[in-house]
Amino acid sequence: MATERSNARLTAVSVLRYLRMLVYTLATLLALSLLVVGTIGLIAELKGSWHWEIHLQSTISYIGLFVSRLLLVLVPLFVVLVIGRRVVPDA
Repeated sequence: MATERSNARLTAVSVLRYLRMLVYTLATLLALSLLVVGTIGLIAELKGSWHWEIHLQSTISYIGLFVSRLLLVLVPLFVVLVIGRRVVPDA
């Protein structure tokens, strides 16, 4: 009985560890995508040509789609991680 409880606890802790790594990875992807948009926006502002404005518009549309899908996954996973860290001791 005691070993089953400890195995279940270890499983919950390991699941939360993997969930934390996944959330951190997705948050890093979010930060990098916003950094890409900022970099291309800065280049477009410095160059001031229509060619770079086209790059900026297309990048914003594609990154906007990527960020929306990423947040669709990231927000619920973050909520599950926060709740899991409160429920599972020593997580």
